[in-house]
Amino acid sequence: MELSWLDFEFSGDAHGGGSFDAMAAAAPAQWPALQAEVQRVLDWAERRFGPAAPLEDGGEWDYALQGVREVSTPLEVRYSPGAAQLELHAGEADAPRITLSLTVSGSAAFCAALREAFALD
Repeated sequence: MELSWLDFEFSGDAHGGGSFDAMAAAAPAQWPALQAEVQRVLDWAERRFGPAAPLEDGGEWDYALQGVREVSTPLEVRYSPGAAQLELHAGEADAPRITLSLTVSGSAAFCAALREAFALD
């Protein structure tokens, strides 16, 4: 399964397990695609390895998912010679975007299977 939104970085431990971290931001029109991709990864993990559970409690895999809704407002910035400051004038606010951060952690078997299933380096 190919991923279009999530670009995972891996941090490993001495036993072959570790964590995959990804962050992605989407405009409103793109939100359904990002949401579907995150759900695909988590659905795969639950189908293949059972419910998420803390690794320190014997779980095979776990995850952390966080989101931020951001509204960007462009600024017109002007330099005023001799005024010792910049002038800032707010423009129209852009449509909000959603940024998600996903960390998926697991055992060596989980990490190997996740790499294979999603063609991760």
